[in-house]
Amino acid sequence: MSLTKKELIEKNKYEIEFSIDKKTFDDAVMKVYRKSVKNINVPGFRKGKAPKSVIEKMYGTGVFYEDAINDLLPEAYDAAAKESELEIVGNPEFDIVSIDEGGLVMKAVVYVKPDVEIKDYFGIEVSKTVIPVTDEEVDREIKTVQERNARETEVTDRAAEMGDTTVIDFDGYVDDKQFDGGKAEGHKLKLGSGQFIPGFEEQIVGKNVGDSFDVNVKFPADYHASELADKDAVFKCVLHKIEKEELPELDDEFAKDVSEFDTFAEYKADVKAKIEERHARTADAEIEEQIIAALIAKLEADIPECMFVAETENFVRDYDSRLRMQGLDLNTYFKYTGLTLDALREQMRPQAEKQVKTRLALEKIAELEGIVASDADINEEYESIAKAYNVPVEEAKNSIPEDMIAADMKVKKAVELVKEKAVVTEKAPEEPKPAKKPAAKKTTTKKTTAKADDAKAEEKPAEEAEKPKRTRKPAAKKAEEPKAEE
Repeated sequence: MSLTKKELIEKNKYEIEFSIDKKTFDDAVMKVYRKSVKNINVPGFRKGKAPKSVIEKMYGTGVFYEDAINDLLPEAYDAAAKESELEIVGNPEFDIVSIDEGGLVMKAVVYVKPDVEIKDYFGIEVSKTVIPVTDEEVDREIKTVQERNARETEVTDRAAEMGDTTVIDFDGYVDDKQFDGGKAEGHKLKLGSGQFIPGFEEQIVGKNVGDSFDVNVKFPADYHASELADKDAVFKCVLHKIEKEELPELDDEFAKDVSEFDTFAEYKADVKAKIEERHARTADAEIEEQIIAALIAKLEADIPECMFVAETENFVRDYDSRLRMQGLDLNTYFKYTGLTLDALREQMRPQAEKQVKTRLALEKIAELEGIVASDADINEEYESIAKAYNVPVEEAKNSIPEDMIAADMKVKKAVELVKEKAVVTEKAPEEPKPAKKPAAKKTTTKKTTAKADDAKAEEKPAEEAEKPKRTRKPAAKKAEEPKAEE
């Protein structure tokens, strides 16, 4: 197996030819014959016993060629690509040049990483806004922890109120017929959570344990399940239980329960410090976003379309993997959001383009500045990956090639260097604009009372799946991924 030709056919596009010697090809054909013959019937021979020459005479000389080529191609192409010393991007397009007494000759049309130019990447002007921590923000953070540690107590002396957690049975009907997904027993529903169709939860308010009642709602006209769109629905409900939330007191005992501190004052000070750190990280991330945008604007490169396509597919696969970590998959995601694979690709395409351009810019800067990844850098990254995935370091090393880690480290160092050289101007956060008062509407009616329009329902009773968490990305930061529609 060897490279026989390398030719530039247009900008960033090459044609490479490589050969596979006759013995290797013949051995591959014989291997396919031995594997396939057991399933081939030839008159005059027992099944699986027909000679190769007879089968070739009956079905054609090349009857086994396709499978043989498919077996040989990956290794042969990889060797030729390495020998070509081209930085190939995207998937190649293969074609057969010849099959004769000299063996097999294949050609592949490939795209290569483009030549990149970037200038004036030091001294980029950026602004930094660090938002001060307010008492209200600290109180909100503590309130969240307080609510997380609340306990539910059963209510037996009153009707259901907003904020209560109820246990209900419900059975949905449209046009007097049950529909899929509209029935459940013993379902926990917090009133006011917005978990169900707007108007559903409000109709439980005022009901007592043991009550049976109907909830009347309407599905929206653009509902993703077309058979339910714009339909009136009746849910026959039974209220089994009411619980209310009891919050713990904000005192030293609370601090001991939720933190490593002995007093509430110490705990509150720590909460404030952590919010300050978070604000500082947010400000730093905004600086990096400004720098990345500036670098992309300074980038000069004729980028092959296949790089954008390949990166978009990487985003899609990564998103599917994270869905699967939560027990979902893309098909389920599409079912609940009404999206399609092409629509998801379209959403992710701008992010993919940004990622490709960012990576090219930072790789070029690393090259121009002579940035290298030391053994210590690489080992530290392997340890970080192992810790993130809770696997041994050796397993991480076996899973990810060292040259990929080194490339990521150089990119990470490049962005840090550009940040160090940036001209940062601190500015105060903008004051929130006061909300405008709605203009008073004129009325021409007399001695009548205006009635509010009924609010339209927007969703079927169903719980929203938590958005999947991110997995590890390359060093250059990726844009936010599309959210699942509710």
